[in-house]
Amino acid sequence: MIDLAEKIKKKLKDEIAALEHELHTELPKEIKVARAHGDLSENAEYKYAKERQSYVSARLGQLHQRMADISMLNLNNLPKDRAAYGSRIVVLDIVKSAKIEYKLVTVEEADAAKGLISTSSPIGRALLGKKVGDEVKVTTPAGVKEYEVVRLITIYEEE
Repeated sequence: MIDLAEKIKKKLKDEIAALEHELHTELPKEIKVARAHGDLSENAEYKYAKERQSYVSARLGQLHQRMADISMLNLNNLPKDRAAYGSRIVVLDIVKSAKIEYKLVTVEEADAAKGLISTSSPIGRALLGKKVGDEVKVTTPAGVKEYEVVRLITIYEEE
């Protein structure tokens, strides 16, 4: 469980380092070169560099907040009998009579094609705290889904 949090932190740290390098090294050079072209009111390079600078600053703020959130995540407090981060859940799609398996993960790990869904996605939020036998109705971009939880493997049972 700890390795997972460390992998996420490393991924975030790598992105932070790359963006900080861009913000403090590359973008100031681009802005300086663009300023040398003269009239800033019609200077596309200058405008793009300033917009990129603003975007990178905002993204860095988000990443630093995400790092703080992950640092506060205490995996020892996850429930042992209900769906939570790291749980594998098999649900029955009541309408289609098909079984689907999901694993609840962080935003950084999410990959819907592999069944890895974020705990902050509509389906992920709906499944949090559920037990075997619980029915879930969730509105997704693809419409309303109705599921019944048929199997639950928590993060504790996987190890």
